[in-house]
Amino acid sequence: MKKIVAEFIGTMWLVLGGCGSAVIAAGVPNIGIGLVGVSLAFGLTVLTGAYALGHISGGHFNPAVSVGLWIGGRFDKKDLLPYISSQVLGGALGAAILYLIVSSSADFSGVGSAQGAFATNFYDANVYGVNFGMIGALVTEIVMTFMFLIIILGATHKNASPGFSGMTIGLGLTLIHLISIPVTNTSVNPARSTAVAIFAESNAMGQLWLFWVAPILGAVVAGLVYKFISSKKIIKPTANSVHKS
Repeated sequence: MKKIVAEFIGTMWLVLGGCGSAVIAAGVPNIGIGLVGVSLAFGLTVLTGAYALGHISGGHFNPAVSVGLWIGGRFDKKDLLPYISSQVLGGALGAAILYLIVSSSADFSGVGSAQGAFATNFYDANVYGVNFGMIGALVTEIVMTFMFLIIILGATHKNASPGFSGMTIGLGLTLIHLISIPVTNTSVNPARSTAVAIFAESNAMGQLWLFWVAPILGAVVAGLVYKFISSKKIIKPTANSVHKS
């Protein structure tokens, strides 16, 4: 139960911190944090969450991460559904808190019906001056989630430098956002996408399928690949391999 609560809190923090920075702080005239600041905010939420809660639950905060770790042999299948459920609910709470904050403004008239409003994910929409289609969004989310899981699996490997995994993973997520925000607003996390889509006035729910399918597919491939490249082949001695000196 403690692990489930930790995942709930961690995913709430990720959505509130990451999406909150995009909704509240990114567009402030003259002093807004911009896309670089949003990218850093997402990385920092994972970094701080990993160090604060990782020793309790492993610090997944993301259904795709849980699936990828399970495929990679690092996570017990029996915990998969409870983790994912907790992550989705925690993310929804984070989005609800963000909505309450935003709606308290005297100028509030809704979160906006444009694609990308309220930090929702999107495809086939000209949000940042370029319109990337569904194929581009699929490729981006699959590849970015693949690399995110490769980073996680590598940084948390028993042979990796201890104590640096949270920093490595947080910086990895920052880089992923720097690359892909203009394409999809960056998901690589179905719980994050679902959370803000609940409150969206745009077509975010209609496009949500992509932000479940692509991250999980990327995570599955990463789990399989990392299990292969990190495995050590044990050569059993045979009668012919024993030599007398």
